[in-house]
Amino acid sequence: MLEADRFMVKEQVKFLKTVQKYDIFDYETEEHLGTAEEKLSGLVQTLRWFLAKSWLPTTVVVRDHEDAVVFKIRRGAFFFQARVEVLNADNELIGYFKSKIFSFGGGFWVYDAKDKQFAEVKGNFFGFDYRVLTPDGEELGTVSKKWGGALKELFTSADTYMVEVSEDLAEQPVAKMLVLAAALAIDVIFKSEDRGAIG
Repeated sequence: MLEADRFMVKEQVKFLKTVQKYDIFDYETEEHLGTAEEKLSGLVQTLRWFLAKSWLPTTVVVRDHEDAVVFKIRRGAFFFQARVEVLNADNELIGYFKSKIFSFGGGFWVYDAKDKQFAEVKGNFFGFDYRVLTPDGEELGTVSKKWGGALKELFTSADTYMVEVSEDLAEQPVAKMLVLAAALAIDVIFKSEDRGAIG
């Protein structure tokens, strides 16, 4: 999966759902690379009908086309500032995200496992465009939304994203993993608070 540099992340459309699931494709070849799916306990799924998603814990498991775990994104319950951990296939911490408290455009901070700032995700208030930047301002990747048509956007919350990773990260699988995880976290975790059970 991590051999690609450009990904298309497409949410599966399901009604009356309490979990989100995405298909991940190679943007160039349209080859199906894997999936990203929330894994929740029965209690948390039930509570999602009554409480905001941001108040409850969630885990997103990313698997390749052979169903092997590539990485996981995990967030505990929070009320003020979210911390989202990224774990490799062996459940080892490789980095984490922290939401910005007062951000007009949206976004969050990205840290490695040693608490060193790896990147910043900057959002665009007027459109769904995000840039992943190093502390020096070098671009590591971009995330942009692909619109699915007026009717689909009106009646569902299903989304499709294009994720582009810098060629400089081609030989850095952990860095590429963090960028892809950040892209998934934008929708699955940081933008999930406003969603209901229909999507």
